[in-house]
Amino acid sequence: MSSSVMPTPKCANGQEQTAAVSAVGLRKSYGEKTVLDGIDLRIPAGSVFALLGPNGAGKTTAVKILSTLISADPGSGEIRVGGHDLAADPQAARAAIGVTGQFSAVDGLITGEENMLLMADLHHLSRREGRRIAAELLERFDLTEAAKKPASTYSGGMKRRLDLAMTLVGSPRIIFLDEPTTGLDPRSRHNMWGIIRGLVSGGVTVFLTTQYLEEADELADRIAVLNDGKIAAEGSAEELKRLVPGGHVRLRFSDPSAYQSAAVALREVTRDDEALVLQIPSGGSQRELRSILDWLDSADIEADELTVHTPDLDDVFFALTAKTNIPNQTEEDVR
Repeated sequence: MSSSVMPTPKCANGQEQTAAVSAVGLRKSYGEKTVLDGIDLRIPAGSVFALLGPNGAGKTTAVKILSTLISADPGSGEIRVGGHDLAADPQAARAAIGVTGQFSAVDGLITGEENMLLMADLHHLSRREGRRIAAELLERFDLTEAAKKPASTYSGGMKRRLDLAMTLVGSPRIIFLDEPTTGLDPRSRHNMWGIIRGLVSGGVTVFLTTQYLEEADELADRIAVLNDGKIAAEGSAEELKRLVPGGHVRLRFSDPSAYQSAAVALREVTRDDEALVLQIPSGGSQRELRSILDWLDSADIEADELTVHTPDLDDVFFALTAKTNIPNQTEEDVR
């Protein structure tokens, strides 16, 4: 499948949206292993951007470079975060961002409140201001009742909320979330989605890496699929889904004679004679569905059930990364 990069997002007035994060020709290698092979990124301010890819594709490496934890290879193009050139002024970029990784930065030996106050100290806030912000964030993330308890007693979802609350102490305008809901139960994951939506509604830009495709579909304004060190495709969830063939209309019959009549008359159908099911290739458009329904009516054939299947992000992911095969990875390889 050929790659596809969608046009730069524009505002309602047709002007290009301000980029919170941009990179041109981003490269990173470890020895002879190329992890990022000249990728381009442009993430509008106040949006959610999701980077998908198989293990070892380079998602975490991209986050580490953009959050100034490691450097891109010499020869990479300009990288800007929060309007700042990473090569010329990484400190200014750091002041604009927050990072929450796959593994919690919470110290389990101290209380949730103490974790927050420690972060306030690291941001050089006054004692009074630090306590005010800590109390506000603990309340915002529904952690006030647990604030005086050791963080080691928190559930996984509570620790993730505390971790994100700690990230927000410095009021970052750009947040990198590297697989933020890994290991959470469905309820905790949905709670975290609500928190992320709330941040974005307040103007924060979120750069999200995730292995949960449903998460990207739910949250992201734009999605890029990283494979073999390159962006295989980029666009909205709906744009990406249209890249993948395989949509179809499924007709189920209870009357064998009706099933047989439809199977003979319809072209390019896939038959399941045992289940009395026909699958008709379709993009799922209203016009195609109306055409099928009109044909059934004109032929006086009644189907008991009509369902539409359109490709989802799982289909997109598998199609774009089908050739990926990374066996026996070491910890150093998975970046």
